[in-house]
This record gives sequence, C-alpha cells and structure tokens, in this order.
Amino acid sequence: MVFSSPTFLFLFLPVVYLLNLVAPKRLRNPLLMVASLLFYGWGEPVFVLVMIASALANYAFARWIDRVRDPVPAAPVGEAGGMAGEAGGMAGEATGGRRNRQHWPMILIVVANIGLLVVYKYTDFLLGSLNGLFGLSIPLPGIPLPIGISFFTFQAMSYVIDVYRRETLVQKRFSHLLLYISFFPQLIAGPIVKYHDVADQIENRKMTLPETAAGIQRFILGLSKKLLVANTMGLVADRAFALDPGNLDISIAWIGALAYAIQIYFDFSGYSDMAIGLGHMFGFTFKENFLHPYTATSLQDFWRRWHVSLSTWFKEYLYIPLGGNRKGLLRTGLNRVLVFLLTGLWHGASWTFVVWGLYHGAFLMLETYRIIRTDRFPLRILRHLYTLLVVVCGFVLFRAETLGQGWGMIRSLFAGFASNPAAQALRTELLTPGVVLVFFVALVAATPVTRVLQARLRRVPRLSAAAGPLAYGLAFVLLALCVLAMSASTYNPFIYYRF
Repeated sequence: MVFSSPTFLFLFLPVVYLLNLVAPKRLRNPLLMVASLLFYGWGEPVFVLVMIASALANYAFARWIDRVRDPVPAAPVGEAGGMAGEAGGMAGEATGGRRNRQHWPMILIVVANIGLLVVYKYTDFLLGSLNGLFGLSIPLPGIPLPIGISFFTFQAMSYVIDVYRRETLVQKRFSHLLLYISFFPQLIAGPIVKYHDVADQIENRKMTLPETAAGIQRFILGLSKKLLVANTMGLVADRAFALDPGNLDISIAWIGALAYAIQIYFDFSGYSDMAIGLGHMFGFTFKENFLHPYTATSLQDFWRRWHVSLSTWFKEYLYIPLGGNRKGLLRTGLNRVLVFLLTGLWHGASWTFVVWGLYHGAFLMLETYRIIRTDRFPLRILRHLYTLLVVVCGFVLFRAETLGQGWGMIRSLFAGFASNPAAQALRTELLTPGVVLVFFVALVAATPVTRVLQARLRRVPRLSAAAGPLAYGLAFVLLALCVLAMSASTYNPFIYYRF
C-alpha cells in the first residue's frame, strides 16, 4: 500500500486515525503496531514475518548487549610506573575482557542485519556479476525483494548500535520496538528515524488539534508533490529514457534528464513530507529529510541537504567510525568514496547504482582535496550551476537501466547535435503546455521562496491574520487536484521499490 493510493487515502488512513483518536491511551501503541503490520502486509503478507523476525532478533541482541556491558564506565589505565601502572594494566585487561563480551553480540547482529539485506536484495546481483565475470552459469534464485527492507533494517541497526554506545536505553517491551521499526508513515520510504529521537514519543505523546491540522497540511503538500509534479515529470522521463540512445538528440536528452531530476526530488521529498505530516497527525515528530538540495552550492552542500536521514546514518555509523576526516586528507577522501560506494549499493542492486555512488564519491574527493573550489567561483550562480550539472548527470546514471544507456544519454547531453525525426516528434509530444507549466512550478517549489514569502506575510499584521485561512484553502484546492489526478490517471509509480 502506498500513500498516494485511494485505498490508503479513503480507507486505511481515516479508519486508523479515528480509531487512534477514540482509543484509550494504553491501546494506542498496540493499535498503531497492528495497523502498521496490516499496512505493510497489504500487498506482501509473507514479508511481514521477515520484518517481525528482524525486529525480534534486534530486540533480543540489544537486551543481550545491555546485560553484558559494564555497569559503570571503565577507569582509565594508569600511566605511572610501579604498582600503580601494574594495577592499571590489570584493570585494563579485565575491562578489555568485558568489552569483548559486549563486542560480540553487537558484531553478530550487525552481520545478521547486513546478511538479511544481502540475501533479499543482492543475491541475484552478486551471482549475476560472478557469472558475467568468470563465465559461469549459476542459476539466479530470483528472491523477491521486501519493500522498504533497506529502511527498516537500517533503523534496527541504528537502535542496536546506539544501545551498544550507550546513546539510548534498551527497550524492554518488544511491542514498542516493533512499533518503532514498523510504524507505517516512515516504513517504506523513510525518513530513517533513530530510536532515541522517538523513544519518548512512543511512551508519551499528545494529539492536539493544531498538530493534526499542521500534519494534514504537510501531508497534502507531499501528496501534491507526488501526484501533481513527480508523476507528471515521470511520464516525460520515462518516454525520454525509453528512446534508443542512437535516436537521442541534445534536446531530448536534457528534457529527460531534467524531468527525472524533478521527478525523483518531488517524489522522494513528497513521501518524506507525507511521512512527517502523518507523524504529526498521530503525535510523532520526525526530522526534516530534504532541505532544498537543488539550491546547494557544492556537492558537499548537496549531501547535507539531500536525504538527510540517510547521509546522517552513513556519517554516524560508518564514516566517523572509519576515522572521518581525522586521519589526513588521503584517508578522508577514501572514507568518503567508500561511504558513497555503499550509498549507491543501498539504493539498488545494480552496477548503475554502484557507479552513481562512486561518481559522487569522486566529486567529493575533488572538493576535499580542493581541486574543485567552489568558493573561488566568481559568481554564486556558477556554484549552483556546477552542482546541478553534476547532480543531474549523476541522476541519469541512477535512472538508466544499464551503464550503456546511461553513458549514451550523458553523451547526448553534451554532443547530441544530430537531430532526427523520432527525436523531433517526441520533443513536440512531450513539451505540452501542462508539462511546461509543471516544470516552472517545480523550479520555484524546489527553492525556499514560498517559505520566505510566508515569513514575510506573518510580519504584516493585516496579512498574517489571513495567512492561516489562505493556507487551508490552498490545501483544499491541492487535495481536490490530487483526487482528480488519481481518478484521471493510472500512472502512479513507486520508484523506491528497489530501495
């Protein structure tokens, strides 16, 4: 079930919200847990068992880690000689033994989580790569991919690691942990939520009218991004990418590349907006996941703004443990390349995602080593153009079915000057007035212009009073347009299926 489906909008969400509203406080968590399992199992009932098993394993290992860890922080080893130094050494050895007992359950459950991803997400990719590399004929098992497995696995891993690091208290009630992992607003498309950010909200939360109203507005905004912008541009991108690379010209290549860049941003940020809005409706607060990434002035800036929960996860649980930027420029660059290699693989089991991750890692290395210095660009607009150019070309690889298709389209972006009848006909067909209008609306909506205007309106007393009713009126209009879009078209792709 996806948020932009009539089943969710007109059946699941109203029923669950009303039941949660009238249910006694002690029953709200069980209600949301059951609703979340039903939501996930709507199309994949078998994989609910996989998610429950994953949650149960992480719950058990976190309890194990909590039992074997030191009750108090270990004393530092003495540096003085003689008896003091010997005593310190003995204390250090004893502490080391206890810490080893803490390491093993954490290592085992992290390996188990990664193993779960490998089995369901990467088995066919790995076997297919081995077949191609060594000329083998190993049959591919074709294991179905549970939707959202990357999201709920990363959440479970962050919980266990945070318990190990003493950054969160262990949860002794399995139902609470299962609710955290399976909560339907952020289950299938993020944002990736850390347990300590919502632990108190699971135990104690309030549903207020202002929060509910704000949540509904935010949900409608996200739904509009998905149905009115992302789906419109997705149709354009699909037609352009379906064209044989030999029939592409520079105009069709740019139309397809820009359309997909708009589609993936408004689709992904739209789902994040819907998740944040749904969280408010049920008394939860999730952190922002997109901070106007297309206004970035460097690749480093872009990744501080794009899919913040994922980049933060890799930073805290991989990049910093590897040494971050504390061990010299060479190690910093290598750490970033490794992180982005795995970021690419996280998005999908394909060489296109691997190359996309390495591509971003390479540009981040160039910025780290100050070979590319955007701070020296004479105009700020040039920094934006550089960043957008790199990002859009990267998304071509991200969208392409094969590396050959991706390279062919990138080549056409810069050298596709030979026109042909197929490209001319497609260009005329794609650039309808509606598509052009949505394109320019998307350009404005991708910037903080609307937020700046709202802030300025609130400073004017006569206008600030009208801002609230105007926002609700606009939300109602957008919802009506979304309902019309759902009834008029069956095109509603879920582009995170591979995630």
